[in-house]
Amino acid sequence: MTASLTLVIVMAVVYAAGVYVMLERSLTRVLIGFLLVGNATNILIFIMSGPSGSAPIVSDTTSDAPMVDPVPQVLMLTAIVINFGITAFLLALIYRSWWLARLGDQGDTVPDEHKGETEQSTDAAFDAVDQDDKAIQDILDASDEHATEADAHKGDER
Repeated sequence: MTASLTLVIVMAVVYAAGVYVMLERSLTRVLIGFLLVGNATNILIFIMSGPSGSAPIVSDTTSDAPMVDPVPQVLMLTAIVINFGITAFLLALIYRSWWLARLGDQGDTVPDEHKGETEQSTDAAFDAVDQDDKAIQDILDASDEHATEADAHKGDER
């Protein structure tokens, strides 16, 4: 395939639109511009890939038959993956900025939930947990649910 003038014009217009939209301050417009530039790059790689031919992995054919170069296809797939990764990152940035804008003056600060606690109150809370663990262990030791092997063999003899 030779590069048609239509594809070249479409690529140039998509590049121009992508760069123009990316120059705005809004992160959403930056994302849209980046997507347009990524798609224009895919069109550019497609144009530069050269004429079409048969598949590069074939058997029982003559060596004079024109083959397709697989490198541009690999480059296009790589460009798509990179475009997807950066799009996900930009979406995370957009969500984070939206979330921080909703918080207002509070911003990224986290209130201290344990401000009034003392060392004694913290130790008392952990002591209660330790006492609960000891009570559970006492109940398990007193129960006959977990029989030993000797008790299990006594049941077999009966």
